[in-house]
Amino acid sequence: MIHDKNVIRGMESLDDAGVYKLSDELAIIQTIDFFTPIVDDPYDFGQIAVANALSDVYAMGGKPLTAMNVVCFPINKLDISILKEILKGGVDKMMEAGVTLVGGHSIDDAELKYGLSVTGIVHPKRMITNAGAKVGDKLVLTKPLGTGIISTALKAGKASKETVAKITKYMASLNKKASELMQELEVHACTDITGFGLLGHACQLAQNSQVGMKVHSSSVPVFTEVVDFAKAGLCPGGLKRNREFYGKMVEFSKQVPDYIQDILFDPQTSGGLLISLAPEEAELLLERLKKAGISEAAIVGEVISKPQGKILVV
Repeated sequence: MIHDKNVIRGMESLDDAGVYKLSDELAIIQTIDFFTPIVDDPYDFGQIAVANALSDVYAMGGKPLTAMNVVCFPINKLDISILKEILKGGVDKMMEAGVTLVGGHSIDDAELKYGLSVTGIVHPKRMITNAGAKVGDKLVLTKPLGTGIISTALKAGKASKETVAKITKYMASLNKKASELMQELEVHACTDITGFGLLGHACQLAQNSQVGMKVHSSSVPVFTEVVDFAKAGLCPGGLKRNREFYGKMVEFSKQVPDYIQDILFDPQTSGGLLISLAPEEAELLLERLKKAGISEAAIVGEVISKPQGKILVV
């Protein structure tokens, strides 16, 4: 692997994005993310894909500036109007975020996919990583869980239009305001909750910070509709893979039912931020988040010394 002293967060750190220092005052953040549709409406899919891609920059305390479209489209199977709606949704979300689209690349592919390559900026000394959580910190989560399970229910024809509209609203919402608010305080670590689920990303945070974590399952915000779907076993394949990979790093108390465990492992799309900061700062952040309309935000656990690199769920 090529070493460059200006790469201050690279592949080896398993952080949310790569960070390259340009000067003592400026670093660029680079990330890329794209995926297949998880909702039926093309415009909504474009909005969600963009919000999801920008989230890595927000998680690191950065400001996204420019983006490039990544498009895979089955030109002989789908009408081009579908792609136009996806791109319109994406552009509208970029405009909301104050991000400029500067180009992109598209290919003819058997399966539709869309996302972004994003470039942002951050001060090197104010960058927030997934490796600074401290014993005694509280953990704040800014969005409810359950999008993976509900998306699976949608594909099975089990989710109502109202439920789909609800999760679409959350998935399409930017983590911009939550990021700006956390930067006003002394945040020790942060990550966004996406494909590895709450517990998978918490494991990464704990391992990189060389601490343990305790999650209070009853405090974790979840979409109310997801409980019945989880009890019915409507679980995506990614959930099972998350449990298989991270399960050995998680210890559940006996009172945590299986369906709650599934929700905590559920892979999220454009999920919220998981923020580690001192107790008094966490309370202040929670107050500010709720005043800003991020009403589902909650303190969901705390950082503990042992077992190091593992999560206790009570």
